[in-house]
Amino acid sequence: PGMAYLVRRLLENTSNESFVRHRYTEGWEIDALVAPPRPPVRAALRPGLPPPTDPSDPGPFTNEPPAEFRREEVQLRLVDAVERVERELGFRAPMLIDGRAIDTRDTITSVDPGRTEVVVCASASATVDHAREAIAAAHRAWPAWARRSWADRAAVLFRAADIMRRRRDELAALIVLEAGKPLPEADADVCEAIDFCEYYGRRALVLGAGEPMLDVPGEDNRYCYQPRGVGVVIAPWNFPLAIPTGMVVAALVCGNTVVFKPAEQTPGVALRLSEILLEAGVPPGALAFVPGLGEVVGPPLVEHPQVSFVTFTGSKAVGLEIVRRAAVVQPGQKLVKRVVAEMGGKNAIIVDADADLDESVPAIVQSAFGYAGQKCSAAARVIAVDPVFDALVDRLVGAAQLVPIGHPSDPATVVGPLIDADAYKRVRDYQHVAPQEGRVVLERNDVPGGGWYVGPMIVVVDDPQARIATEEIFGPLLVVARAADFDTALAMANETDYALTGGLFSRTPSHLERAARELRAGNVYLNRAITGAIVGRQPFGGYGLSGVGSKAGGPDYLRQFVEPRAISENTVRQGFAPD
Repeated sequence: PGMAYLVRRLLENTSNESFVRHRYTEGWEIDALVAPPRPPVRAALRPGLPPPTDPSDPGPFTNEPPAEFRREEVQLRLVDAVERVERELGFRAPMLIDGRAIDTRDTITSVDPGRTEVVVCASASATVDHAREAIAAAHRAWPAWARRSWADRAAVLFRAADIMRRRRDELAALIVLEAGKPLPEADADVCEAIDFCEYYGRRALVLGAGEPMLDVPGEDNRYCYQPRGVGVVIAPWNFPLAIPTGMVVAALVCGNTVVFKPAEQTPGVALRLSEILLEAGVPPGALAFVPGLGEVVGPPLVEHPQVSFVTFTGSKAVGLEIVRRAAVVQPGQKLVKRVVAEMGGKNAIIVDADADLDESVPAIVQSAFGYAGQKCSAAARVIAVDPVFDALVDRLVGAAQLVPIGHPSDPATVVGPLIDADAYKRVRDYQHVAPQEGRVVLERNDVPGGGWYVGPMIVVVDDPQARIATEEIFGPLLVVARAADFDTALAMANETDYALTGGLFSRTPSHLERAARELRAGNVYLNRAITGAIVGRQPFGGYGLSGVGSKAGGPDYLRQFVEPRAISENTVRQGFAPD
């Protein structure tokens, strides 16, 4: 009995990373079990910065470590950075086309979402003529940039990563003030941007080497990749540095030129990104920065016959309109445009009957309410199996009541403001609908004034087809539904047109395996939060009406921006002619 009791306790309480699992389930050898652990990730206190990555010997990719906000000195350093950046607010953001700064009489003004009287940036507002001028400049610059070696272009990305490291606190502070992103998440945004530069730089070196082909005597076969041409990047506001960085540098490192249209809410951060890339060595004509209203410059950019691809992150409605417009072949167009689009989700977390609520509740709260739910990966639905439903709802309400709401410059803030007045109205409209479609178990109104703040709301619904359970809200509103069993919960989770992220909390191995196979999501998370995908670890992207294209931060993302070519040469020559 004593040995059986010991085995039971080992199975119930030891980590899945312990020697018990590795040895007796996965069959690790003793030498592997007793090997020294991997060196710890370097702390983000940054007493000294590493040199830029050498493209001739880049070494393995490692993620940029986030700041350790548990350390007081880190908090003070970043709060001081916010105060420094605040003194420079109200700056202008001109267009950058072919090395020229172009301003306009009409402007697009961004404000601090938490203090709407504070102007952050006043940007130029491009016209249709500016959009065409930017494409023409990018088209002229493309041949020279495409001829540069893969190593040269990768070196530009590595230099950009180095500049971002040196300006990390400043960039995070600007993200806080312009995008309303809480300090820890703003710092993580910069880390992700650095990761995209480092990761895609290394992937470009692999792609540039080509693929080995079968050779036979007298024949030489090569498989290589060439750039597509001029691309358009239409970026979102919620990851104002990371996502635009990934989209822009992926296209550039493959030898394409880019016309970059930033989100109207965050032109200041986008300007800083463009300046960094130009400083890192992108030729002025190869990158055009074109801030403007989407309804004005979007159609001429997407429809232009010299544009070979469009990369977009944003709403389903806009993404599908881009797909529709790009599919129409314009006079003079010589290729089929490629569209890479990430378009959001209505993401579900299943809580199984045997789930550990101590583990699942904090992860759900963070996934649903972090950054006020303004992530395409955020948890919008929780589906709990009947035995744990009541306890889970009680604990979610208790935990969400304690989530700090405040200005994003406070390191303790989790729920900051919504991005703008339109977002505020949209979320408030859904909150007004909620009592008609379910039982509101939490509605927090203890929010600051002066900004677009909306507190967390949790609604229990009986009808899985209710509006609040099916439509993307993009705010801090969480729907909780009851399922009779795991099979029902899985079916309910899959009843959506979207397929972006999803998760399961369970201690049943067969249920975890089924979720990995059957949960309709591009990113499936088991026993962890469903937000916070990390470059090189959780390549991010969905399918269905959540998007089209390969996953960002993954090994095949760059292939979307190149054309593969097969070259076969007869090497049994009949003499040769010297050059």
